[in-house]
Amino acid sequence: MSLSDKLQDKYGKPHLSYSSMKKALIDLSLFDMHMKGVRDPQSDALEFGTMYDMLLFDNKKAHEVYRVVDDGYILERCSLKTQESKSPSMTNEFKEVKASIMIELHEKGHLICSEKDWDAANLMVKRLKDCGIVETYLNGDYQKEIYQEIDGVLVKGYIDCFGGHYISDSKSTRSVEGFRYDVNKLCYDIQAYIYCKATGIEEFYWVVQEKAFPYLPAVVRCTEETLFRGEMKFQSAVSKINAFMDGQISEASKDYMIFEV
Repeated sequence: MSLSDKLQDKYGKPHLSYSSMKKALIDLSLFDMHMKGVRDPQSDALEFGTMYDMLLFDNKKAHEVYRVVDDGYILERCSLKTQESKSPSMTNEFKEVKASIMIELHEKGHLICSEKDWDAANLMVKRLKDCGIVETYLNGDYQKEIYQEIDGVLVKGYIDCFGGHYISDSKSTRSVEGFRYDVNKLCYDIQAYIYCKATGIEEFYWVVQEKAFPYLPAVVRCTEETLFRGEMKFQSAVSKINAFMDGQISEASKDYMIFEV
């Protein structure tokens, strides 16, 4: 039975993704949760990145989908007594109104963000446009889907920007100088390998931008060495997942790391 068949039987989908491979390399419990659709509790950065990407690649849709909800928005719908209390957000009425707003917006298909995050993401996109990076390195087909076998493994993903002769991927970060370490730590090299292998294009860039004012951007070229490292991680993740699916690791919780320092 192929890996795709095993994944289909266990999780109802036959493919892997960059995210699932990254989690498998860290902890098979995380991989198992991801494949089952369990939400990652540490997903604030991911949610900001999703909003940032939508503003960058489909600005009109972002304005239709997102709704800004902060304490002021909630307090406007509370009684005067709650508004004048010392800690409004701690009152039962505030919590009830907030929950009601969240349910209402969710039912209407909206995503929720804070005013701080919304303003920051918009200013970040503006700087990318003002400095010419969007025109030069983010000019092409956006969110291009790939769904194909790579080294015998069915992989699904979405390329941020397919520029014809190059691929670029948008990343927000705490520090553009520290991004070189993020590539290894967060396994962005696997993502680069998958996209380059799927398209046959070797020119890959990360468009990186700091999330703190003044939102310094950078263009980071992916080297052949990094692509090779991504390939090695890809193979390692597949090997680990295969062992788990074959029962060589009986339970995801029994996985553990081995390394030297």
